Amino acid sequence: MPGGSGEKTEKATPKKRRDERKKGNVMMSQDVVAVATLFASYAALRFGLSLMVDAMTGFFRYCIGLVGSVSTDGASAIATELSSKSIMALAQSVAIPLIATVLAAVIATFAQTKLLVSFESLKPQFSRMNPLQGIKRLFSLKSIIESLKGVLKITILLVLIYRFVSGSLLVFSRYMSSDIGVALASMRDLGFKLILEVGVAFLVLSFFDYLYQWWEFERQLKMSKQEIKEEYKQTEGDPKIKGKIKEAQRKMAQSRMMQAVPGADVVIRNPTHFAVALRYKPGQDAAPVVVAKGQDELALRIVAVAEENGVSVIENRPLARALYASVEIGHLIPADQYGPVAEILVYVYKLNKRSFPQ
Repeated sequence: MPGGSGEKTEKATPKKRRDERKKGNVMMSQDVVAVATLFASYAALRFGLSLMVDAMTGFFRYCIGLVGSVSTDGASAIATELSSKSIMALAQSVAIPLIATVLAAVIATFAQTKLLVSFESLKPQFSRMNPLQGIKRLFSLKSIIESLKGVLKITILLVLIYRFVSGSLLVFSRYMSSDIGVALASMRDLGFKLILEVGVAFLVLSFFDYLYQWWEFERQLKMSKQEIKEEYKQTEGDPKIKGKIKEAQRKMAQSRMMQAVPGADVVIRNPTHFAVALRYKPGQDAAPVVVAKGQDELALRIVAVAEENGVSVIENRPLARALYASVEIGHLIPADQYGPVAEILVYVYKLNKRSFPQ
C-alpha cells in the first residue's frame, strides 16, 4: 500500500551509506571518466604530437639508412638492434597519450568515489546468473536510460562527423595541389577541431549523466521506515528493551537511595510534593550532603522510611523545592543554602538533645 512500511521513501541513513560504500556501491558516472580520458588524449596529442612524429621519423630514417648496408654476417646483430629501436620508437610514440589517459581515468574515478578501493564488487554474485533477474535488469529504467544515452551519443557523433566532412570537402580538394607538409598540418588542425567539438558535446552529456547517476544512486539507497527501525534496533538496541533496562536501573538506584535514608540527619519536605534527605558528618562531609530526594509518591516513601527509622522530618516548602531542584544525590548543598540548612540542623539536634557539631 502507498505510504506503507515496505515502501522505500526515506533517505538512506549514514550507516546504510557506509555499508554500501564498503561493498563498493558508490555513485559514479562512466561518462565523466570517458570525457576526462578524451580531453586528456586531446591534450596529449595536441602538445606531444611533435615529439611522437620526431620519434617515428627518426626510426624510419634509421630503417632507410639500413637499406643496402645489411650483410649476411651482420644480419643477426642488425635485427636485434632494429627490434630494440622499434620498441623504443613505439614507446616514445604512445607513452605520452597512454600516461595522460590513464592518469585522467584514475583521477576522474577517484574524484567521484572519494579514493574508494573495494574488492567486494569483484566477488562472484550468483544472483546475476538468474535469468529472471537478467530480464528484469534488461527492461529496468536504468537500462532504458543507458540505451537512450547510447543512441544519443551515436547520433551526435554522426552529426558532427557529417558536418565536419561536408564542411571540409573543399579543403580536402585543395590538398592535391598543396605541399605535403602544409596538407598534413591542415589535416592535423581539422582533426583536432573535430575531436574538440566531440569532446565539448560529450562533456555536456556527461554533466547530465552525472546528475542522473546521482539521482539513481540516491533512489536505490532509499530505505523503508521499517528498515530504518530495524537498523536502529541493531545499532542502538530495541527501544522497548532499552526502556525496560532504564526502568530497572532507575528502580535499583531508588532502592539504594532508600537504603541511605535511615542514615540521614533530617528530611526536609514540601508537604506532599518534595522531600530531601540530608546527612552531615563533621570530618567526613565538608557540608551537608543530599543522600536522597524525591517527588510526589517517592517523596512520601522517603518521609515514611525516615519516620520509621526515627529521622526527623521538617517542613520547609521553599527550601525543599530549592534543594530538590539544585542538588543531585550524593552532592554537597550549595553555599547559599548553608544558612537555612544549618538552622534546621541546629533545631533537629536540640530536638534530639544533641549538640550541633562545630
